[in-house]
Formats: sequence, structure tokens, C-alpha cells
Amino acid sequence: MRIDVAVSGGEEELRSLHDWLGRDPAMRRGARVELVQAPPSPGQMGLLTEVLQLVTDNAWSAASFALALSTWRQTRPHARRITVRRGDLTVCLDGGGDEELRRLIDALESPTGPEPEGEDAGEGR
Repeated sequence: MRIDVAVSGGEEELRSLHDWLGRDPAMRRGARVELVQAPPSPGQMGLLTEVLQLVTDNAWSAASFALALSTWRQTRPHARRITVRRGDLTVCLDGGGDEELRRLIDALESPTGPEPEGEDAGEGR
């Protein structure tokens, strides 16, 4: 399974989360975490970091991942919005409360397949 993670606050925050997840034993066992580079926009030089990309295996735990995200977020001096995307599903963590974490775990543990149709399909779960 492939999961993309974006963080408000710029590249420094994304790198901080990358380092945090890299030190988490549960994440090291079940997922490969990489910074994914985006090509530069016209007029920019070099590559820009866009998202963290996780590629998971059978030993991976959605609950451990959600807990690691929540814990990292609590260490930051300013609340950061974390956007987690798996296929067409997107979950945004703004407050880090139990309900948000449950939505994230549910979205990550749901089987892959066609997503429900409608205005809110995949958004804010």
C-alpha cells in the first residue's frame, strides 16, 4: 500500500516528520518512508520536497502510524495540518483528537476498491 503525507509549514516540517517516523521502531519494521521530490516550477532551480511517501508491507500497523503522526504533531511548537492520502481517500488531521485518528485508521485499514460517489467522497474521513 502506498500512502502520501503532506504537512503544513514547509519542507523543514516535512523533514522533521520524516526523521521522526524513521526513528519509530514500528514504522521501520513495516514501512519504507521516503521524501518524494517534485520537479521545480517554471523559474525555480532544483527540486522541491513535496510529500512523504510510505510504502507498507504486511507488518505495518495503521494504528501505530496514526499514533506516530499524532505524537510528532504534539512535539511541534505550532499546530501543523497533516494530510494523509491513500489512493482517492484523503484524511486531514487538524486537531489530532481521537475522532480524527479513528477516521485515519479506518481509512487506512479499509480495503482498496471503488470509492463511494458523492460530493464528500474521500474528503475528511
